[in-house]
Amino acid sequence: MGAQIRVLKRRIKSVTATKKITRAMEMIAASRIVKAQRKVAASAPYADELTNAVTAVAHSSDVKHPLTTEVERPRRAALLLITSDRGLAGGYSSNALKAGEHLTSELVSEGKEVDTYIVGRKGVAYYGFRERSITDSWTGFTDNPTYADAKMVAAPLIEAIERDTDKGGVDELHIVFTEFVSMMTQTPVERRLLPLTFEKSAEESAQVFAKGAQAHALYDFEPSAEKVLDALLPRYVESRIYNALLQAAASKHAATRRAMKSATDNAEELIKSLSRLANAARQAEITQEITEIVGGASALADATAGSDR
Repeated sequence: MGAQIRVLKRRIKSVTATKKITRAMEMIAASRIVKAQRKVAASAPYADELTNAVTAVAHSSDVKHPLTTEVERPRRAALLLITSDRGLAGGYSSNALKAGEHLTSELVSEGKEVDTYIVGRKGVAYYGFRERSITDSWTGFTDNPTYADAKMVAAPLIEAIERDTDKGGVDELHIVFTEFVSMMTQTPVERRLLPLTFEKSAEESAQVFAKGAQAHALYDFEPSAEKVLDALLPRYVESRIYNALLQAAASKHAATRRAMKSATDNAEELIKSLSRLANAARQAEITQEITEIVGGASALADATAGSDR
């Protein structure tokens, strides 16, 4: 009985130590979420205005450019998949990987070859374990990405979209990342970055203009609309990838916080359960000791009474 109590006490001590660790990780993740949210909010206006500028150029010119022109028969597509470098975040990386698999299947079913680019050790390990090819990968900055990291990721993608498909280039650029909706909700999303998809068609724009709404302003481009699009292409891709990295970072911290809170709550429940078992074992040991003492005293009294006779 004493050995059982010692085992239970060791388990309680171990679970208590684990609880302290998960509680600390929960608090660290909570503090990082706030910083990540601020960065997401700060990056959104630049990315949105850049998209508006590209849209204005596309609506005001007839230039064929990889940024805005659909390929008649696209053959190759690049997929950028953003996962995490670390675990302990629930289903964060696995959900992003599932979304990536779904998009890859769709592109393959359309007859396109897919070049996969991965951010995060979890994604690299997933593809490596399955011996699937990776065109390029980056790790080590998913928790706190910078614009320099976004530029590094965007460089080979921009080069691929500008290169002819016969020379290893791609016709489309897609991205899969986890969008930060709220502290409790993070959703994997699939988006096509290039060619740019405009929210309104020409007919819809004409209808809006006919109703008196504000239309796109007319622009003169120097030296040319094509040169302007050439200059905007890398900025657009970099800004969108940077925003996606920040969204993914905020989502990862939120997922970590939620997972660590769940682990802390489970540890507390386990400690209560083990404490009840330890108390029951200790009570049983005390009861057994009392029973042995009473039994011994009774036996001694009977022996004494027999000797007196």
